[in-house]
Amino acid sequence: MDDMTKEKFSELSKALGHPYRIEIINILNNLESCSTSMVGNIVNQLPISQSTVSQHLKILKESGWIEGNIDGPRVCYCLKNDIFEQYTEMLNELKNKQKK
Repeated sequence: MDDMTKEKFSELSKALGHPYRIEIINILNNLESCSTSMVGNIVNQLPISQSTVSQHLKILKESGWIEGNIDGPRVCYCLKNDIFEQYTEMLNELKNKQKK
């Protein structure tokens, strides 16, 4: 694993370090399309404030798990395409290095 991949893997892994961020990823993973998940919809599914959800979304976006699309005054979030596959590949690469 090269240094750039290690850095990305570290960022993605660190973002998973909170149960609410994992739950937000789960919520977004179960959506039909990016346009259906505005912040308010996510807030309604979690027992935390909108500002706390926004902070978690910011961390997930900065790390590369999600992306936001601006639609007028609304921002709709969804998982980045193939993010699970990318993360799994990095994890498998790390796992395979251990066997050697």
